[in-house]
This record gives sequence, structure tokens and C-alpha cells, in this order.
Amino acid sequence: MATEGGDPTEQRVTPLELFFDLVFVFALTQVTGFLADHLTWVGMIQGAALLAVLWWAWGGYAWLTNAVPAEEVIPARLVILTAMAAMLVASLAVPDAFGEYGVLFGLSYFVVRLLQVLLYALATGGTPETRRAILRLSTGFLLAPALLIVAGFLDGFAQGVLWIFALLIDYGVALIGGVSGFRVHAGHFVERHGLIIIIALGESIVAVGVGVSGLALGAGVIVATVLGVALAAGLWWAYFDLVLLAAERRLRRAKGEERARLARDSYSYLHLPMVAGIIFVALGVKQTLAHVGDPLGIIPATALCGGVALYLLGHNAFRLRDVGSVSVPRLVVTVLCCALLSLAVSVPALITLAMLAVLMCALAAFETMRSREFRRELRAR
Repeated sequence: MATEGGDPTEQRVTPLELFFDLVFVFALTQVTGFLADHLTWVGMIQGAALLAVLWWAWGGYAWLTNAVPAEEVIPARLVILTAMAAMLVASLAVPDAFGEYGVLFGLSYFVVRLLQVLLYALATGGTPETRRAILRLSTGFLLAPALLIVAGFLDGFAQGVLWIFALLIDYGVALIGGVSGFRVHAGHFVERHGLIIIIALGESIVAVGVGVSGLALGAGVIVATVLGVALAAGLWWAYFDLVLLAAERRLRRAKGEERARLARDSYSYLHLPMVAGIIFVALGVKQTLAHVGDPLGIIPATALCGGVALYLLGHNAFRLRDVGSVSVPRLVVTVLCCALLSLAVSVPALITLAMLAVLMCALAAFETMRSREFRRELRAR
């Protein structure tokens, strides 16, 4: 385990963590399916709430396995696998989490969070400051999922209010309670979050495959498929060409509580809009492939254009927290994506997808050319 000031030993993502993340792959697929089946503004809000809850559960285990060598300790490994089963049950309940399966979703989510708190508290006995930190936050970590159990018995406005309170408590407790006492292995933490971005991007590729399933492979569908992959590649490039490496260097340079705060803000909080943006893009691509020659409806168009914009806004918020500046080219592309929304509802969906793919690929090309020296420096390390 790292000392509070640094990383004496390099820690990498383990097979157990990758195995655990497979459940989150399914969870993201379920959220995308929920959004596709609820193409209303209320449905979009509910889908975003589901994603926020599932993301926070995954994030808790990212912190846990960063501090606890769960793969090496058999009891800890069994707890992680049990949490994996509970997470799978919660994911299965996603399609009707605001209806018939609301209680099931809340109960399984509570088990996921309870196991996280228990393992964290029991496995960090040798580091009292970390144990005190998790106990300080545990009430809030368990109160939020308890509210979701109660919400499962309700519907309508009352249910929505409890979901809002649960999210506010879940996300607020680490902000208000602070993260002093937590220790972060920088390389492992960055790698874990990079892999979850890959998983989310994989959902956009799956959306392409699912979108063409059962369709005749005409020229329009084939072109849309290529454009969908090009858009996903542009999103990938924006994160993995420079951002991942620069962010890891920044986190490594931070020490002690500063590193823990940076990990909380830049990764636990600010990676959510990136993941959400990718999921909305996946929804938009799926709808595009189903209606290649027709204009998108306002909600699918918002998901597609707004998803790219949200992803880039997340990037700029991430950069602002890390280094105190923003990327003007990414802001420009964000504005262009928002402006494209008014056109997307009146031109064929294929045109909208093409323009977004061109914007992201052009951004990637521009940033690669402009940052050649910085890129060479980072990749030489």
C-alpha cells in the first residue's frame, strides 16, 4: 500500500477488478436499453439517475481495490465476488427500476454498498487513518441506498424526491465529509478509470452492432456504421492520446490529501459527465441507424449532439480541476455540437452523424498537430 506521500510500489489493475467490471459493462447496456425504451424527457432524467447511482457504486469499488489487495486475500476476494452478484441483480432490475423492480433494485444496491463499507473498514485495520475515514463517511454511504429501497415502494413525485435525496447524499457525503485519510495509488487509479472509459466507448460500438441488427445492409446503413465507429474513435482519441497521460502525471505529482481530493474531484465526480455523454451518444447512434434517411426526433437528436457536447464539457471540467485551464478548441466543438441540434431535427440522421464524426476527427487531428512536442514528451516517459 502506498504511503500518504507517494507510490513506493507500482500497482496495476488486477484480473479480479477486470472481472468485476464486466458487471458494469452489462449495467451500461441496461441503462442504454432503458433510455431507448423511454424516449421521453422524464425517461432521460430517470436514465441519467440510474447511471449516476451505478457509477457511484462502481467508483466506490475503484477506491476500495485501490487501497485493499482484494485479489491476494481470499476473504476479500469472496466479498468482491458477492458484491459482483448483487451488482448484477441491480443491473437486471434496471429496466423497471422505477416500477415493479424498484424494491429489488434498492435492496441489491444496498448490499453492494454495504459490502464495500464493511470490507473497507475491516481490511484497513492496519491504517487507522483510512479506517477512520471510511467510518466517517459510512452513514451517508448507507443512507442513500436505504432511501432507494423506500423509493421502490413509491411512485410518481414522492419516488422522484427520494431519488434526488439519495443522489444528493451519495455525492455530497464525500464532498462535505472530505477524503482526508484516504490513500491513492495514482497509476492504478488512472488506469482503472481509463478502462471504464473504454467500457463506455464499447457500449457505443455495441450500439452500432445492435442498431444494424435485422436491417438490410444497404449503402446508407454501411456508411452510418462507419461513421458511428469514426465518432467513437474521435471520442477515444480525445481521452487516450494526451489527456490520460497528462492527468496521470498531475495525479502522481500531488501528495497526501491533495492527491485524494484530486482523485475524488477529477475522477469520481468529473468522469461521470464523460461516461454519461458516451452513453447518450450510444443512444443517438442506435436511433440513427434505425432511421438513417429520416431526421431524428428532438430527444434522440439531443442525445446524439448533446452527448458529444457533454463528453467534451466533462473533459474541460476535468482539465480545469487538474491544471486550472480549459481547451478552447474543445469549447468551440462543444458549441458547434449544440448548434447542430437545431439542424439535426430537419436533416437526415445520417447527415447529423456525419457532421459529428467530422467534428470529432477534425478536433483529434488539430490537437495532435498542435501538441506534437508535448505529445512526444509525454509518450517518451
